Amino acid sequence: MTRAPAAAARWAPPEGVAVRGTVVLLPGRGEHPGLYARLGTRLAFDGYRVVAVAAPDDAAGELRGTPVPVALLGSDTGGLAALALAAELPVHAVVAAGLPLSAEHVDDSSWESELDARTACPVHRELLGTDDRLRRGALLSEPADIPAVLPRTPVLVLHGSADRVADPKAARAFAEMLPAGRFALVEGGRHDVLNDVAHRSVAAEIVQFLEWLRAGTRGPLLVRG
Repeated sequence: MTRAPAAAARWAPPEGVAVRGTVVLLPGRGEHPGLYARLGTRLAFDGYRVVAVAAPDDAAGELRGTPVPVALLGSDTGGLAALALAAELPVHAVVAAGLPLSAEHVDDSSWESELDARTACPVHRELLGTDDRLRRGALLSEPADIPAVLPRTPVLVLHGSADRVADPKAARAFAEMLPAGRFALVEGGRHDVLNDVAHRSVAAEIVQFLEWLRAGTRGPLLVRG
């Protein structure tokens, strides 16, 4: 059966909430924009216009006339694509989750193994298990190479400590070599850290990063101590 091309998905802030910026979301291997409704709704509630594109080539067209700042948010290979695009397009920041920088892979080719590697969130597991547009087995494919030219804009690298698809240590080292990189490790998080058990905390971390970007400060707006 031939699947119809996935369309972009959009979420706007509620009526009466000022738009604080734009987030262009790039899904990872096997995914489509509709799988990010929960995250898109959460970010929109906090004032961000969110659009999830079906392919990286669609991102540029979403930047024209959009509220600033503009951030690219990518999961898995979508994160690699976001990094590459940020070196070419007029964006202000990147959030990259579950970057596949190493040769790790799921334990076997079964759907249960892939599902366990992706997420432990029961709601998202149910969604993936019943979604006929998800390309099962996609995590077994080789990811793209790390972009040759990396952005100088702020980059937040998010990673789960229990990620069996992409090595958390490699992600941390990568964030540390970026000109303006920040790293956040989600304890117990699996590969799809944007849609895992701690999705609320991850969304909050993204919002704080975007607010820090808007404020133009050199550190977090809240000091923990």
